[in-house]
Amino acid sequence: MKKPHYPAPVTAQELHNVLDAQTQAYYTQGIPSLEQRLSNLDTLFDILKNNQQAIAQAISNDFGHRAHQETQLAELFLCLDGIRYVRKRLKKWMRPQKRSVSIWLLGSSNTVIPQPLGVVGIVVPWNYPLFLCISPLISALAAGNRCMIKMAANSSGLSHLLRTLFAEKFPQEMLTIVQGAKGSDFSSLPFDHLIFTGSSNTGRQVMRAAADNLTPVTLELGGKSPTIIAPDYSIAKAAKRLLFAKFLNAGQTCVAPDYVFVPEGKVDEFITAAKAIVAERYPNIENKDYTSIIDDTAYLRLKGTLAEALGQGAIATTLVPNSIANDITRKFPPTLLTGVKDTMRVMQEEIFGPILPIMTYHHIDQVLEYIHHRDRPLALYLFSDDKKTQEKVIRKTRSGGVCMNDTALHVGQHDMPFGGVGESGMGQYHGVEGFLTMSKLRPIFKQARYPSLSLMYPPYGKTFDKIIKIMLRL
Repeated sequence: MKKPHYPAPVTAQELHNVLDAQTQAYYTQGIPSLEQRLSNLDTLFDILKNNQQAIAQAISNDFGHRAHQETQLAELFLCLDGIRYVRKRLKKWMRPQKRSVSIWLLGSSNTVIPQPLGVVGIVVPWNYPLFLCISPLISALAAGNRCMIKMAANSSGLSHLLRTLFAEKFPQEMLTIVQGAKGSDFSSLPFDHLIFTGSSNTGRQVMRAAADNLTPVTLELGGKSPTIIAPDYSIAKAAKRLLFAKFLNAGQTCVAPDYVFVPEGKVDEFITAAKAIVAERYPNIENKDYTSIIDDTAYLRLKGTLAEALGQGAIATTLVPNSIANDITRKFPPTLLTGVKDTMRVMQEEIFGPILPIMTYHHIDQVLEYIHHRDRPLALYLFSDDKKTQEKVIRKTRSGGVCMNDTALHVGQHDMPFGGVGESGMGQYHGVEGFLTMSKLRPIFKQARYPSLSLMYPPYGKTFDKIIKIMLRL
């Protein structure tokens, strides 16, 4: 097959030129009206809706293989649904907000107006390249900003496609994908806001680069998201739900369950349920519904992580019978691990693949103590119908988000903020929080025609003393 021709990577100077053009357009064209913003969102919606097949195929090609159905469910639908949600509410979000006025400024008024920041930079990872590009873009366009987007090198096919599609409908000074840009060059640009999704280590580098320009950042970083199955909850039901999110995209998901706690004595029950579930969903790992690992580096890392755990005494249960990792297709079998130890890499690093360690506990406090002494995760999952257990886990843990009796679904809720905390990130977006993150809430004070403050001007005397005495009593 003929290798597609992509444009040459952009240089640091070319990046600055694009940013300068967008910045100049922001100042000369002014703040976009509601109608202009809705038009941009409509255009984005039409691009996605009219090119679904091409988008899904490009993503599959970039992975080596990914089922179109996964892209439709986990990316295309969430993007289109997110645009619908924002379009219905944008007028309300843009309204000036009346605020109260201090009593010593009678007759004046306070108003807060949400205005765009200017130019927003978006750094997109490869694992959900469409959703993690479009989701922050929706917030940025809704807030009236202009955008530059850098996609991952592993998403070159999708990047080229979106770059072409965007260029047909949006002027470069409004929206552009800068294909082939170096991460350090992009992060060093003096954006008005920068959104990065990726690893914690790279997030630190991005933040250092942004700090030189005092660019505010939103970091979505991931981490080891724990799952707890409480004693009151059905093991089979929990396994059915959590294994969907775990093996979706072959586990290459920032909010995938990273390890699971089950009550003592229920490990065999969990494994038995998992075998039945996975056998039905993925009869073999070459199944068209099962995704490849993104590249050789990631694939070999998973093989090395598993081998190290086995070498230190862990026991692996392959959930697809008679399957082994395929070095050609980079298909990695869904695998459960028991007998894990904290010293193993699988318990120290985010797995980002179809390996699920199982741990046991006698009392829920043991689980909370374990989670408390580790980095705050992007997500925490609890399977329990007991309200006291739910309240206790929420009260005694910290995480970017919580999902009860399922996993990962909180990310697709447009009316809730999404973001990490501590090691798993900072800032948040989606819905109105995304609009606010990409806006400057600009306070405007308007003095009254006859200001009451004039009674307080020097020279100070009896009038001042009387008024200040009353003010201090309030």
